[in-house]
Amino acid sequence: MPRRPDMPPLQHSALADDPIDQFRDWYERAEREVALAHAMTLATVDAHGAPDARMVLLKGFGPEAFRFFTNLSSAKARHLEATPRAALVLYWRELDRQVRIRGPVEPLPEASSDEYFASRPHDAQVGAWASPQSEPLPDRAALDARVEEVEERFSAGKVPRPPFWGGYALRPEEIEFWQGQAARLHDRFLYTREADGWRLERLAP
Repeated sequence: MPRRPDMPPLQHSALADDPIDQFRDWYERAEREVALAHAMTLATVDAHGAPDARMVLLKGFGPEAFRFFTNLSSAKARHLEATPRAALVLYWRELDRQVRIRGPVEPLPEASSDEYFASRPHDAQVGAWASPQSEPLPDRAALDARVEEVEERFSAGKVPRPPFWGGYALRPEEIEFWQGQAARLHDRFLYTREADGWRLERLAP
């Protein structure tokens, strides 16, 4: 991708002291210019150290953590139980930018999961109950039948959060900001958490 005229080389002096402030700046622009700006890759390892990755949605971030939600019986949840560390990657092709985030992961409090689940569209709430995520299904009809059963079960009122569904918080130890440049001489800056704050350094492309 050729260099965009509004994306000059990224300089150390232009970055915020706190990576969360820097992420917020990039993320808010991505929300304006990129479809599914909150889509991100979640990379985990299983109990044997074998890596895996899949797309999930970023559902909030702040000074302490980046948050996402899933079925707690899924493969990713089993991986996080065995090895509670993960990496996230958000890639915004339209801006030629990516952010890489690494750190330990812990379950969110049930109240946080309840609050977010209540905000989901009805169909997504039903789907959370209906899908035995990561488990084999004989055919699509079996899934559709499960959806119908859930719709009937909760036809009289709101859909509660399933006990097997919840959220996670990744607490960042490293956050890298990557901006594409010509000839693959990309700009990369890595924030590393230290006892008294964050260290920021430029990395070679």
